[in-house]
Amino acid sequence: MKDTPGWASPGSAPSDGQEPGASDPADRPSGPQPADQPGARPQSPGTKWSDEQPPPAPWSAPAGPQNPAQPPPPPPPGPGWGTPPPPAGPDGYGHPGGRRGPGGHGAPGWGSGWGGPPPAVKPGVIPLRPLGVGEMLDGAVSTMRTYWRTVLGISLAIAIVFETAVVLLQGLVLDDTLDTAALSDPSAGLDEQTQAMGDVMRSSGLLLLITMLGILTGTALLAAVTSRAVLGKPVTLKEIWRDARRQLPRLLGLIALLLLITGGVAAVCLLPGILVTASGGGEGGAALISLGSLGAFALVVWLVVRFSLAAPALMLEKQGIKKALTRSAKLVRGSWWRMFGIQFLALVIANIISTIVVLPFALLGAAVSDDGIGGLLDAGSEYGWTYLIVSGVGSVVGSMITLPIAAGVTVLLYIDQRIRREALDLDLARAAGVQGYGSPVPGTRPGS
Repeated sequence: MKDTPGWASPGSAPSDGQEPGASDPADRPSGPQPADQPGARPQSPGTKWSDEQPPPAPWSAPAGPQNPAQPPPPPPPGPGWGTPPPPAGPDGYGHPGGRRGPGGHGAPGWGSGWGGPPPAVKPGVIPLRPLGVGEMLDGAVSTMRTYWRTVLGISLAIAIVFETAVVLLQGLVLDDTLDTAALSDPSAGLDEQTQAMGDVMRSSGLLLLITMLGILTGTALLAAVTSRAVLGKPVTLKEIWRDARRQLPRLLGLIALLLLITGGVAAVCLLPGILVTASGGGEGGAALISLGSLGAFALVVWLVVRFSLAAPALMLEKQGIKKALTRSAKLVRGSWWRMFGIQFLALVIANIISTIVVLPFALLGAAVSDDGIGGLLDAGSEYGWTYLIVSGVGSVVGSMITLPIAAGVTVLLYIDQRIRREALDLDLARAAGVQGYGSPVPGTRPGS
């Protein structure tokens, strides 16, 4: 039987093939034994413990006089062995129940004596190891709470720019071109309802595009804040601007290139339906446009997730545009659904919070507008400037709170992917000044 930690308690189990208490004849010294030898006891026929064998229950030195020529008994086990072994049980391993701990064979489980794997180092808002969804959300919220002046300042500037663009787009363009009255008219034909649905999809797509551009910009500018938060180091707006201003031209180029890619994919998907409709296809053209819209939506979502880590790579690695896109595709490869699920969950949570914040402003804007609150339920009503401005203020407040969550989760996803695939935790620990992190310890892996 092996006498190694994790398999059996040392010195407490009898040898295989022998009765408990029986001594091996080979272990007894040959020849006559002097009667006055210290430690010699007459052997009883029932119990035949040898002089070197410790008692089965407590781990202590044998009582009574010992042979001076005999080496002293082994010392009690150290803290690493856990609790002293109990008397031998029916399984022969010193434990009445047979198995003990996750390893079985009488081995103590993690935390009962061995101590288990060491806890991950956490110099900042996240532990330096592969992260779970809850840890990413908690890290994003902790970053916003710890560095609220810097985070809310950047978020407020981005929210003002993009929400102003949304208000101007709705007031100057969409209100004049969007006609959704056919959706609430039972007598409207299929062509009218299809056209109205297409108008809604185009307007929603434009607004969603502006929102995604705002998140992309916020992710890029807040990447430096999140990276400092991971290291537990302070940061100011001045430092963020000094780090980001050199990459701003490349960031604008990245945004323009992503717009061209997604716009080109959507145009290719919608082109057959547009051509059929222009040639007088009627219902066939409308059906092709609907199918093309679904295909364009799916491809755009796939591309957005595939290149979602390009902004953190651009800002934190000081990469060029092409290299940042390549890095994002490499980090996302094989984890697309995980990346999609985590970012979608973050967007859902952010939108719920934003809706709670924006709803009172929307009701107030509708109350002071010409159509009143009932205009919100009328599909054919147009949004007035009063409603757009008041609800836009609420959108700015909501975006200032929710943008750091969505952006922070994306940056932490980037860091998590690099920890999983490139052992970035070692570099982060060195940058944070953690002493001894990464030194080899038998049986353990740092940060695991």
